[in-house]
This record gives sequence, C-alpha cells and structure tokens, in this order.
Amino acid sequence: MTAQPLSRHTHRVTPALPVLPDVILPLKRLHEVCGPARHSFAMLVAAATKGPVYWVAPSWHVDRLNPDGMVHFTNPGRFTFLTPKRPEDVLWTLEEVLRNGSVPLVIGDIPGPPNLTAVRRLHLAAETGAGQGHCTPLGLILTPGDGGAAGVETRWYMTPAHTPGTHAWRLERRRARTAPAKHWQMTGRPGAWRLT
Repeated sequence: MTAQPLSRHTHRVTPALPVLPDVILPLKRLHEVCGPARHSFAMLVAAATKGPVYWVAPSWHVDRLNPDGMVHFTNPGRFTFLTPKRPEDVLWTLEEVLRNGSVPLVIGDIPGPPNLTAVRRLHLAAETGAGQGHCTPLGLILTPGDGGAAGVETRWYMTPAHTPGTHAWRLERRRARTAPAKHWQMTGRPGAWRLT
C-alpha cells in the first residue's frame, strides 16, 4: 500500500466546455484564437454553448459577420453585437460583460493582442462573473495574424484547407496550460465534425 502525501492545497476541478474531441476550453478563463479562419472557430465555440453570445468589435472594424454564413454553425439570433467607438472601450466592454456573469460566451474581435495586464483583468472578470452571475462565462478573443497575447489560457490557430467539394480546416493548439501543442485536420459538418 502506498501512502499519498498530505497537501494543504485543495484540489478543484475546473469546469470546461467541450467544443470538439480534444478541443476543450476551461471556463472562467480567456482564450485566444488567431489565423484566417478565427471567426469559424468562434462559431464552433458558440455552437457548443447554450444561451446568448455577446460579440464585441470596434465600431471602425470593417469585417462584420454574415448571418448566412453563421447559420451553418449556430443560430445567428443568439448573438448581440456591441461596437464600442473608442479603442480603450473594447477591452472594457469585454471585461464588464464577463464580470456580469449573465452571458455564457463573450467574444472580442479585437485589432491586436492585449497586454498581460488586460488579460489578467479579463481572467479575473470571468472568475467574478462565475461567482456572481447566472452562468460560468468563457472569454474568447480573436486576434489577427499569429496572435500572441501573453497570459491566455489557450491559443488556437485555424486556417482553411478546403478542396473542391470538401470543406476542411487546419486547427492548431499552439498554447495551453494543461496540454501540449497539437494540430488536426477538421472536416465534416455541424454536429458531425471530424478531427484527424
């Protein structure tokens, strides 16, 4: 018989959102998605949740979601779009919605990676929202290029890999606190996605 060492630390299981097999996002945390298909990844995450989704993007942002494309992943009627006018209000809006704890998924389509202080504030806001709100929120930031926000729980990179007659994407887990880097080829359709 082996004895287990005593510890003063309590063991807490972190709740998580299973998006796809091997794609699990811890709740009460901020995650980053980058790459040309980052909006598609956000739709996959939205499809894995229930309830409203808040999408925060600067008012000067030219890329807007098309409901005709969204409907292939999830119901566009679940989305509320918030468009702050000042750059500093984008992260502030994300933080306030996460802190409120009434929306299970908050997505920030932002022009560049936030600094470490902003990421820590967003983590704390999500934790506060989980304790005070009606749900356990998840924060997702979409950043251009290769991303690079310091302190995020996970970083994902998604790019299209379509071929004639087949919809496919390459999905990479570039950073995770509890899992190694990994990549997959994703094919299929909503409700029947396959990762290889």
